[in-house]
Amino acid sequence: MATAAKRMTQTEIVNQLSEKSGIKKADVKGMFDALAELAASEVKENGEFTLPGFGKLVKATRKAREGRNPATGEPIKIAAKTTVKFRLGKAMKDAVGEK
Repeated sequence: MATAAKRMTQTEIVNQLSEKSGIKKADVKGMFDALAELAASEVKENGEFTLPGFGKLVKATRKAREGRNPATGEPIKIAAKTTVKFRLGKAMKDAVGEK
């Protein structure tokens, strides 16, 4: 049975980037925070945010629909809502897909 690979934590990512770039960990963390803030504001304002080399965050609207309560099986109404989807860029798809 194959075991799932362990995911990197935010701290591990910050440590790796700090070591590889020679930038202080606090500065790398600050960049992540600033990037997240920028992405959120751009998606909210323009509907999308492109992160070169990775992909694009896109605002999407989900329609109202009918679902089921998993405990009772009773039909319930699920309200429409706005969410964010990530579309992987071609370069990343190609890089990850290679063996």
